Amino acid sequence: MAVAVCYRDWWLDVRPKSPCLSGYSFAMKIYLAGPDIFRPDVQDWIASARELCRQHGFEALTPFDHGETEPRKILDGNLELIRKAQIVVANLNPFRGFEPDSGTAFELGYALALGKKLRAYIDSAEPLLERIRRIEALSEDAKRDSQGMAIEDFGLPLNLMLALTAQLVEGDLAACIAAIRPRAKTLPQAAAALATQE
Repeated sequence: MAVAVCYRDWWLDVRPKSPCLSGYSFAMKIYLAGPDIFRPDVQDWIASARELCRQHGFEALTPFDHGETEPRKILDGNLELIRKAQIVVANLNPFRGFEPDSGTAFELGYALALGKKLRAYIDSAEPLLERIRRIEALSEDAKRDSQGMAIEDFGLPLNLMLALTAQLVEGDLAACIAAIRPRAKTLPQAAAALATQE
């Protein structure tokens, strides 16, 4: 399956248009959504992700930025960060099951309603039907999972509500960021640091 990648120059559409700002740098903000916040090395991951974004001219926003620890304040803080961002980049790899993290899916829906640009990455673009057949050891013609529930058969790697709204990149965070704004040179130690944390 061919996985869509991002166009190089779409971001120009949301940069300041005023000629008086032409001499100033403008770092677009990217909200990094995904279950990575549950990693045991989350602070190291955040530092590497921030550096990776910086090297591509972006400012990374993460759910840790607001510093809240109470459930309602965490929710409000995350939503505020999404409102500040121009782009939401999401890790849509399976999390505790076949599907992406439910909180991440919610954040993408919220960002879509706000008109934000949605980008996401997955390790494999294997169609959802084939993946469930493989993992559950189902027959090659199975259309239902082990619980008898119908499996989407659109040739997409994710539920269509995610696959058709977020532009997907097959790869990791570094590949997704590079697809938004490619660099002329190869990524230095930031991408390497992220790779060692996988």
